[in-house]
Amino acid sequence: MPVKIRLARHGRKRNAYYYIVVANSRAPRDGKYIERIGSYNPNTNPATIELDFDKALNWMLKGAQPTDTARSILSEEGVLFKKHVLGGVKKGAFDEAAAEAKFEAWKLAKTAKQQAGKDALTAAKDSVKAEKLAKEAEIKEARTQELAKRKADAAAEAAAAAQAEAAPEAEANADTAEA
Repeated sequence: MPVKIRLARHGRKRNAYYYIVVANSRAPRDGKYIERIGSYNPNTNPATIELDFDKALNWMLKGAQPTDTARSILSEEGVLFKKHVLGGVKKGAFDEAAAEAKFEAWKLAKTAKQQAGKDALTAAKDSVKAEKLAKEAEIKEARTQELAKRKADAAAEAAAAAQAEAAPEAEANADTAEA
């Protein structure tokens, strides 16, 4: 019985998430499976992967063949590298402790790279937010200056109107005073 490690689709329309399952290769995509070894949610940024590392490694060592997408997920989580390193131990290239040290070094480098990616996403969001705030402040300043200009113009017009109104009264008062 050929066994595959593949994804089984779940969720609703346009919002899918996947189970990572071990299934008979002849079974339908979302049909019966042997064991569920994890889940994959591409809707989050970055995508969320939950994987039972030991079960996945055990199935890989037993000969289960991953599909292309499952292979990339297993590679991302380090299952394929661990299988590769254990193959070197089996051949006698190095001992178990050296294999574990290589895997831990790889895992640390991978974690640092993922954290740098997350930090870059956060920094990009923060810079976009700061840029929007700066544009809003600039627009607010322009509106404030425009409003101040309008108020000054309105005050000048009111003063001119009051002066124009006061001028005929002053002439009339001057004429009555002369008479």
